[in-house]
Amino acid sequence: MSLADYLAKNYLTADVKSEKKSKKRKRKNGSDGLVIADDDQLGWSSSKIAKEEEEGPVTVGGNSAEFRKAKSSSWQTIGSAAGSSSDQAAADAILASAAAESSARALADEDTPAVDDTGERFEPGIEAGLQSGAQVAAQIKRTKDAERRRFIEDGNEYSGKTQETIYRDASGRIINLAMKRAEARKKAEEDAAKVVADLEAQKGDVQKAQLEKRREELADAKFLPVARYADDEDLNDELKERNRWNDPAAQFLSKKKVGKSVTGKPLYPGPAMPNRYGIRPGYRWDGVDRGNGFEKEYFAAQNKRKNLKDLDYAWQMDE
Repeated sequence: MSLADYLAKNYLTADVKSEKKSKKRKRKNGSDGLVIADDDQLGWSSSKIAKEEEEGPVTVGGNSAEFRKAKSSSWQTIGSAAGSSSDQAAADAILASAAAESSARALADEDTPAVDDTGERFEPGIEAGLQSGAQVAAQIKRTKDAERRRFIEDGNEYSGKTQETIYRDASGRIINLAMKRAEARKKAEEDAAKVVADLEAQKGDVQKAQLEKRREELADAKFLPVARYADDEDLNDELKERNRWNDPAAQFLSKKKVGKSVTGKPLYPGPAMPNRYGIRPGYRWDGVDRGNGFEKEYFAAQNKRKNLKDLDYAWQMDE
C-alpha cells in the first residue's frame, strides 16, 4: 500500500448526501438567478460599472435557495473505507520509524547533501551530482594517483621534457629556431665587423702606419736576444734616423736625410713651430702660422713650470 492510499484510507472521509429535500422559497422579485451588486458605488459612474459587468459579471446560475442549502460535496473518495485498528498501528509504526530515521540523519550531519549515485562522471573523473566533501576529495585523490602512475610509466614522453618547444609568429607559422639562431649570429658578426670598420676609419694614416710597424717589431722580436747592447747596429741606426729639432749637432752631419712623413710624403724642409702632437708641416706650407697662439702659450707654460721646479730644487740645496 502506498503512502497516498494509506492517507486516503485513514484520514480522508467522504461527505454523505442528504436525502432530505430543501424547501424552496419564492423571492419577491421573482429572479431566476443570484446577482451580486454593490449598493454603495462611492462615486463610480454607472457607465463604468456597466463596462465592468460586460467584461466579467459575477452571476451564479440556479435558484438562490438551492445555492444556500446545497449539502453535496465535490470531494472524491480514493481507496476503500477506513481499516481496522491493526492497520492503524502498523501505519503509525511506519511513520514513527521514518521520523526517527530523518531525525537521526539530521543529527548526524545537518549539512550533508543527498548523494546522487547515477554513475555519470565529469571529464577529470569526478562523479556528478551532490556529494560530500570527503567523497569529492577521495575522487580527486584517486584521479591524481592515476595521473602520477601514468606519468611514471610513460616517463619523458608523457611529460614532454624531450619535446622541443614550438614557436610561432603572429600569423601562426612555425619558426625555425636553427635558422633564426644562424641569422642572429650572422647579424651579430656583421655588427661587430661594422664597429671595427668604424674604429679603423677614425684612425689616421700615421696611426695605421705606427700600428703596422708595431706588428712588424713584435714579429721580429721573436728572433732578437733578450738584452740589446751599445754595439747593436739596428738600435744605432734607429736612433740616428730620429730627427730632433733641438739637436745642436744635427748641422754637423755630412749627409742630411730628406724629411719624409711616416706615410712617405715629403715634409717642409725649413724650421717650424712645434705642436702638441709632434706633427710637422707638409712640404707645401708657406711658412705662415695661422693658429691662435695656443701652442705657443702651451709650451711657454710647460717651460715656466719646469723652471720653477728647478729653482725650487736649487733653493732647497742652498739652504
